[in-house]
Amino acid sequence: MARVVSASLLVVLVLGILVWLPAWATLVASIGVAGLAAGELAGLAARAGTRVSALFVGTAAALVVLAFSLDNLAVLARVPALHAVILSLIVAAGAMALAAGADGGALTRAGVLLMAPLYVGLPLGVIATLRATDGPGAVLFLIALVAASDSAQFYSGRLLGRRQLAPVVSPGKTVEGLVGGLVAAAIVAAAAGPRLLPATAVPAVLFAVLGVALALAGVLGDLFESLLKRGAGVKDSSALIPGHGGVLDRVDSYLLAAPVFYLFMRLFA
Repeated sequence: MARVVSASLLVVLVLGILVWLPAWATLVASIGVAGLAAGELAGLAARAGTRVSALFVGTAAALVVLAFSLDNLAVLARVPALHAVILSLIVAAGAMALAAGADGGALTRAGVLLMAPLYVGLPLGVIATLRATDGPGAVLFLIALVAASDSAQFYSGRLLGRRQLAPVVSPGKTVEGLVGGLVAAAIVAAAAGPRLLPATAVPAVLFAVLGVALALAGVLGDLFESLLKRGAGVKDSSALIPGHGGVLDRVDSYLLAAPVFYLFMRLFA
């Protein structure tokens, strides 16, 4: 019951922010999600034996989202915000890793301090930017396509699944489920693309190819987060969302799909 209620509330919240509120609300939500997801990555690192400041990586991820959006909206003409944030992040992460001392986790700590803000911050900055520049339809297309692919993978896997896709990282995923998800993504993209992305003016077959590419990126995103959780010895990134795990568990597929979609939109929109 908790899972159904949580899912329903999340759907209403996301649709409300994207459709009924102005673009800045999506930016604010993306900043908050990035901060929480990066903090959960710090928690995974701690479970794996390397302590990293959740406050640092969460704040850095939030700043990356903001900087990416400011640069793409040309808010700051003289000083590229993203350049400034990333360069500052490199210096600050190095200083924090040094201050923690030369223990056995120094290399992992430095990697997490740099990777966590960029891994969640840049893709969520993409989503906030697409909402501002291309409208809610663009973000709805991305969300609907990944969600349709995930659902098709689940049901295809349950009905037809025989061969495991990544038995060590995610035993529940199957090759047959992946194929079902790719087919569903191609169909949904070809049908929804011309309606939600009218400015792109590309043929349906190209939308179908985009659907397959986004679905594959989404699977990679899900498997990558599963790899991180397996390394930490946990099932979920946190218990923040009842029945659904953490924020990172909900956005993992989009973190690798969003950059692919952003490149498509910049090329064809």
